[in-house]
Amino acid sequence: MSLKVAVIPVTPLQQNCTVMWDEDTMTGVVIDPGGDVDALKDAVDGLGIKIEKILLTHGHFDHVGGAMDLADDTGAPIIGPHKDDEYITTAVTQRGPEFGITDGRDVSGNSWLEEGDTVSFGNQSLSVYHTPGHTPGHIVFVHEEEKIAQVGDVLFKGSIGRTDFERSNHADLISSITTKLWPLGDDVTFIPGHGPASTFGEERATNPFVGDAELG
Repeated sequence: MSLKVAVIPVTPLQQNCTVMWDEDTMTGVVIDPGGDVDALKDAVDGLGIKIEKILLTHGHFDHVGGAMDLADDTGAPIIGPHKDDEYITTAVTQRGPEFGITDGRDVSGNSWLEEGDTVSFGNQSLSVYHTPGHTPGHIVFVHEEEKIAQVGDVLFKGSIGRTDFERSNHADLISSITTKLWPLGDDVTFIPGHGPASTFGEERATNPFVGDAELG
């Protein structure tokens, strides 16, 4: 397959920054560059990739803190998340230091994404789904052909995203998972914002929060 994927954990919170690229053109995207930008740049340079776009699943500082520095370095535009997360994409420098992240920058000049949008790079395309709950403007990116998704902090192996933040909503999160992610198919492999990858089928079978047995 010409789509390639690398996961590079960044920040003290070990956030899964994800690089996707088209092997035919060696152009790609970086999803959620939360920090450790020098390490990210070294990894991208080592892979020989030209970064076309910087994509954001949601606005929390550990996902967006390095976006501005990476954009300055690569010239790539910042795209996403949904506009409903603007209240946190512009509060990175306020929240980051509480968790030991002091080099993040507030995001500005980015463009917003909506349900049904697509993002292309090289010969590849990612579909955009609006998945509120963890944050109101959360989105996920899905490569339909290869059945790979980057779901940010919506879903994890054995768990789900937190909903104890300002403007989080537990019912919305459950709805996003069951009505947006599950219909994509059990065979979709997803990369979460933190921790190991899994499949939607595995989570439907075993996840104690949103598994089929739990939800009936």
